[in-house]
Amino acid sequence: MSALKLGVVTAAAALMLAGCGKGDVADVSLGIFTLKDITVNAFVDPEVPGVTCHVASIESPLSLTDPSESAVSCRQTGEITPAMIERIKTSGSDGDVIFSKSKSVFLKRLKIRRIFDAKNQTLI
Repeated sequence: MSALKLGVVTAAAALMLAGCGKGDVADVSLGIFTLKDITVNAFVDPEVPGVTCHVASIESPLSLTDPSESAVSCRQTGEITPAMIERIKTSGSDGDVIFSKSKSVFLKRLKIRRIFDAKNQTLI
């Protein structure tokens, strides 16, 4: 019986991930009565490859989504060297835009910025 459950779970996961493109981690439908889906994308910071960020956002074929309906989570997934930290912008508080994506027909964009907190030696 447990082999059957494992097979069902594996098949469901394969179907869920079949619609994912490059960088997509998941694409979850919000139901049959809505055109919106939740997509989760992953990307590696181009200047600090030891950091991977995941962006979860509501997507709609009508492109009427709001960038504020997004969630971002960045984690250390590899080595971060002092040489990598030296290459990034450390002056100012606005940081570097490391990810940008159009979110609607009304010129709204989702932007993710990398900020370095020198006092605490932390990437935000």
